This record gives sequence, structure tokens and C-alpha cells, in this order.
Amino acid sequence: MNALFLATAYLRYHLWRSVLLVLVAAVILSVPLISQTLLRGSEEALTSRAEATPLVLGSRGSRLDLVMSALYFSEEAADPLTMAASEAVWDSDLGVPIPLYTAFSASGARIVGTTLDYLEFRGLELAEGRPFAILGEAVLGASVAERLGLGPGDTLVSSPENLFDLDGVYPLEMQVTGVLAATGTPDDEAVLADIKTAWVIAGIGHGHENVITAEQAKAGNITANAALVEFTRITPEILDSFHFHGEPDSYPVSAVLVDPWDDRSGTILRGRYLAAENPVQAVVPSEVIGDLVDRIFRIAALLDAVAVVVGAAALAAIGLALFLSWRLRAPEMATAYRLGAGRFVILRLAAAEIAILLVVSGALATGIVMAVQSRSDSIVGWLLALSA
Repeated sequence: MNALFLATAYLRYHLWRSVLLVLVAAVILSVPLISQTLLRGSEEALTSRAEATPLVLGSRGSRLDLVMSALYFSEEAADPLTMAASEAVWDSDLGVPIPLYTAFSASGARIVGTTLDYLEFRGLELAEGRPFAILGEAVLGASVAERLGLGPGDTLVSSPENLFDLDGVYPLEMQVTGVLAATGTPDDEAVLADIKTAWVIAGIGHGHENVITAEQAKAGNITANAALVEFTRITPEILDSFHFHGEPDSYPVSAVLVDPWDDRSGTILRGRYLAAENPVQAVVPSEVIGDLVDRIFRIAALLDAVAVVVGAAALAAIGLALFLSWRLRAPEMATAYRLGAGRFVILRLAAAEIAILLVVSGALATGIVMAVQSRSDSIVGWLLALSA
């Protein structure tokens, strides 16, 4: 007890040095556990979403870019394909196609143009409001709504992809109709809208307002001024005037999620896209993400080895600091020895100081790890969104 009392008194007297040693030791103890927690959480988040998506159609090219774009809405999008790929799945009667168009963003969140089938496919539920129903309406992911402070009744403007775009692609003001319940998936960081709304942003569809008033028409006072005005806000008054140019099968989509009726239907669909000359490829996300996770954990094993070396070096530095501290206390120990304290007493005093530091560091490290584990889903979701 005397050794513990003296050790506690010494550590309290040198408070800031003790706090620094505790923090360094806590970080050394907690970092390996935190990295494993986040890696396991990332693996589960990646694989669970991939396993819940049987098949993805996209332009032939990088399978990883296609899957990351279709499932996690990454900026590294694959080349677009057309709605003809989605219609082909409908015509085959082998599954339900869910087109996605993710070319645009709003306030840092990816705009996902899709259909209402996507909400059912992902099992998304609304925390408030209602789903999108007409052009210009959007549903916000939980994280987007919280970050922007928006809810049903508010508006959100799409971000221009190029400030010097002369092709008629203008920002669109979207009406927020609902907010999704949090899922801990990339859907929390997305803005969901009807795919036709995304096509309006792309300039494929637009509406017109007649600048001639009813009074002017009745009076016959019609001049040769501009009769058509393009809008970036879809209001009830001009909703019926919105139309699209070109053949619907030629409209762009980033990818098509496919929910086959059964395993047999999925196998048949995959077989139809095996030919190398086919510009469309069918990818099984679980296979692509499985390969990615294997690579990540190979790298993680190397990082763990580096962490062990760095941790050992840090512990050696802490040991050196304690050793030098005891060397500086040599006169103090000599005085204690003259007062009758044997070498065993001095060793107990040193052991008590180290034990107190380790116990406090261990408790702090445990608290940090438990806090990370309790928020691992949201942290992993944020990291995935950030990496995307």
C-alpha cells in the first residue's frame, strides 16, 4: 500500500508527463483493435450489400468500377450504357431490371436516378414524408438530410458538373418529399429520384412555359417574342409540358441492377452476356467484392505487422522515458535507501508506477475501442462514402 501511495503521489505531482504516457500507451493498445474492428465492419458492409445484389449489368470494362459505381455510388463510374439493356431484361422475362443513373450530385451527395423498385429491392423505409412520385421530386438519405438540415417540403439544387457547360445541362431544383430511415449503407449518403428527373438534369428532357397570357390570346395581342422558355424548376403549372427527345431506349443509364426470378434465371441471364463482342457485361457483385476484400486483408496483414513494429518501438520509447526518469531520480532513491528502504522496496515502487500507468492506459484504450465498436456501422458507412 505504501508503494501504491508513493507511486500515485509521484504521478499526480508530474501530472502532464503521466497524462502523456497514458495517452501514448492507450493509443498503442487501442489502434490494432480499432483497425481490426473497422476492417471487419468494412468487410461485412461490403459483402452484405454485394451478396444482396444478384447481378449488375454495365458497359464492358472494369468490373470493379462498375460494381463500386452501382452499389456504392463511387465517382469512378464506368462508361454508361442505354435503357435498351434494361428493356432487354424485361423482354427476357427472367427478372426485374432496376436502372440507375448516377452521373450527377447535389451538395456533395450522389443523385441516384432510379425507379421505385429500388426502394423495395433495398428494403428502404421512410422515416418521414413519402416516396418520389413525379418529375423533380427526391428522397434524401438519412445522413444527407441530417448534414444539410433538410426534410419534406424543402428544396435541393443539383450541382453543375461544369460551370462552362454549353450543352444545356443546368442545375435542377428538386422538391424533397421524404427522408429515408438510416441503414448504415451508401443509401444514407444518396439523393434518390426518379430516373427521368436525372435525365432532365442531363438536358434530355425539358419543359416550356408559354409567355403569352390568356388575356393576350383573347385580345389577339400576340407578338413575335420568345414563346418558349427553358426551366430548371419543375412546377405544377409546367409539369405537363415536360418532354424528352430521342428514343427512350437510347437514354443513358450508369448500370442496371437485376433481380432474377430464381437461380436458373440468373444463370441464363449471365450466359447471354458472356460474348466478348457484346458491349454489355453481366457481373456478380459478390465475386468482385470477394476478390477486393481478399486483397484488402492481404494488405491489412502487412499493415498489422508494421503496426506491431511501430508499437514495439513506441513501447521501447516509453520504457526509455521511464528509465531516464528513474535515472534522474537517483538522488531521491539514494535518500530513500539511507532512510532504510531496501532495494526490494524501490523495485516495488517502480513496479507500482508502471502498473498504475498500464491500468489507466488499458482502461482508456478499452473505452476507446468500445466507443468505436458501438459506432462502427456509422463510421464504416462514413468511410465507405468518403472513399467513394
